[in-house]
Amino acid sequence: MTDAAETWWARIVAGFTQSPVPHVTGTELALVILIAVALSLPRATWRYFGLLATVTHELGHAFAALMTGQRLGGIRLGLDHSGTTTTYSRRPLAAVWSTFWGYPVPAVVGAGMVWSGFSGWGPAAMSIGTLILLASFLFIRNGIGLLITAGAVLGAVLLVLFVPPEFNGHVMIVLGLALLVAAVRDLGKLGNVHLRRRDRLATSDAYLLSRATRIPAAVWIVLFAAVVGAAWWFAWQPMSQVFASVPGAMLPGPGGLRA
Repeated sequence: MTDAAETWWARIVAGFTQSPVPHVTGTELALVILIAVALSLPRATWRYFGLLATVTHELGHAFAALMTGQRLGGIRLGLDHSGTTTTYSRRPLAAVWSTFWGYPVPAVVGAGMVWSGFSGWGPAAMSIGTLILLASFLFIRNGIGLLITAGAVLGAVLLVLFVPPEFNGHVMIVLGLALLVAAVRDLGKLGNVHLRRRDRLATSDAYLLSRATRIPAAVWIVLFAAVVGAAWWFAWQPMSQVFASVPGAMLPGPGGLRA
């Protein structure tokens, strides 16, 4: 047990150095996108992967609160993908800031993971993610939340221990894209709450923001979508280069499209 812990910690520390940039082919990237979609869209896989998206969402609230000097009361998570982050602040703008950074954060984190995977910083992203999940135990306030977080930590520990550093970049690209897809799915779910499930408005960050600022919830949803869209654009840059290198790819040329 001690040897495993020492090996794990050595891998965590070693992760903070840049590794060789992974070679990703167009075929592999297309397969990775399919895997990411398979993790985030079908109900069978979303039931489990969606919990990671929820943890990321709530940690986004928590991190934004700590950034603005708010007191963090705790995080509660549910197996139905629900979550609540309690913060205390006497500054309304600080509370608005922390409330905003829930829905966009899975996309922002996902884009960062994709970038790190393509740039040789996959092991660093894995080490940072593992340490953040471990630190989040300090703020979890319910048993189910502890169980969900423990599952996420276990998964991260196993990845650090058993995935060779040269493959970490590939893993980060898969997980990052899955979180990006999850962010879009959650935005769709949020829109459904406002259009069809208005009895659940109290669970909507956009609704809470509209009550706190008198700015319509639709505006906040558009802002969420704008950040998610920007994250997708950022993640697409390295992916577009891979697809552009595929023989026969259609690329813009001086005379229009060329093969």
